[in-house]
Amino acid sequence: MQVRFWGTRGSIATPGPGTNHFGGNTACVELETGEGHILLFDCGTGARLLGAELLERAQQPISASILFGHTHWDHIQGFPFFAPAFMPGNKIDVYAPEGGHRSLQDVLAGQMEFTYFPVELDQLPATITYNVLAEGVYQIGGVSVTTQYLNHPAVTLGYRVECDGAVVVYMTDHEPFADTLWRNGAEPGSIESMVHEGDRRHARFMTGADLVIHDAQYTPEEYPAKKNWGHSTYEYVVELAAAAGVRQLALTHHDPAHDDAFIAEVEQRARAVADKRGVHLDLLCAYEGCTLKIEPRRSRDRFDPTISGSNPVRPPSLRILVVDDNDDLRMLTKEALQREHYNVIEASGGAEALRLIGEKSPDLVMLDLVMPDPDGLAVLRMLRAKPETAHLPVILLTGMDDANSIKEGFDAGATDYLAKPFSRPQLYARIRACLTRAIKP
Repeated sequence: MQVRFWGTRGSIATPGPGTNHFGGNTACVELETGEGHILLFDCGTGARLLGAELLERAQQPISASILFGHTHWDHIQGFPFFAPAFMPGNKIDVYAPEGGHRSLQDVLAGQMEFTYFPVELDQLPATITYNVLAEGVYQIGGVSVTTQYLNHPAVTLGYRVECDGAVVVYMTDHEPFADTLWRNGAEPGSIESMVHEGDRRHARFMTGADLVIHDAQYTPEEYPAKKNWGHSTYEYVVELAAAAGVRQLALTHHDPAHDDAFIAEVEQRARAVADKRGVHLDLLCAYEGCTLKIEPRRSRDRFDPTISGSNPVRPPSLRILVVDDNDDLRMLTKEALQREHYNVIEASGGAEALRLIGEKSPDLVMLDLVMPDPDGLAVLRMLRAKPETAHLPVILLTGMDDANSIKEGFDAGATDYLAKPFSRPQLYARIRACLTRAIKP
């Protein structure tokens, strides 16, 4: 396989003399496989130059698949300028997670309405198909593609591509699941030493990869002011890649405020993190025009996807029990879920929650930790002790976000752990991920 970076910037394009090396175009990465098919990760402004290059070198009609991590504007804004879409005979398959109340086709058409753009989506002469993905394993362009939900305010997918004996993983936009990466008293450096199951799952998705392309928009100093914006620090990414046995790491989705000198310093600081961990990790900050040839390796750590295939969940048919003794917080959570058309049941305490779970059989429980009669951890342990609720998805919603509390929650059997305060989009994304993993197709 061969990877080429056409856009490495996040949020907004940043052309100018200060970004000449690492580039100012937004996210777009090309992956050529031995199957002769072209995969594109995202379609930011870098897709314009890529499209022109594809037309110039094409000896026959172009067949390409565009894998959107999500449909925020910096990831789709190059699509109207992707020249192969304007040529009859070309075939373009578009893939993205289901992200809201509009279809993928409607989202892409929205930025091409005549008010904003002279050519509307349905006027493009290429054959374009639109495909909605959940978390699972798919065959796309003749190769195996595994998807996994990321931690971002919008529903977002990461992609793991396996072909020709090599593995490439693409993951933007994503941020840490917890402020603390390592468990108290555990030896840092291994996946099992991570405090939050979400971070462990994220690291496992990278296991044995030959190349990981990952969002690293912020420095550790910048991140506290940007928390819940949905992006990572270079330090977090390097630690996970090192623990996962990654061979090569490309940091991308550079912040628009970071010029070439700043990103070059980030690259050096990131390499120092890998050196401190004592691992050999070929690391770079991705730059436009960078081309990486991915060679297969004879052996790698085994990766087992948790889901063999899935379909997006449908909120109107699903029941969520919200358990919190704070009337205001329970009401706000209920209103947020009802906006997404979930059926919401309420309980103000542990005893009431247990009774309603037995009577209503909810599809997911959102459970506060600190409440009377009994508290959230006691309720969770009782649920896990019963065969009928042993696998019921339970998200702990709590203001207790220290490492010990998070560990205690997962040890008791939590499916996920979300610290307050959280944004509505963040809540929706985490619920959708938990339900997709729990509900078989």
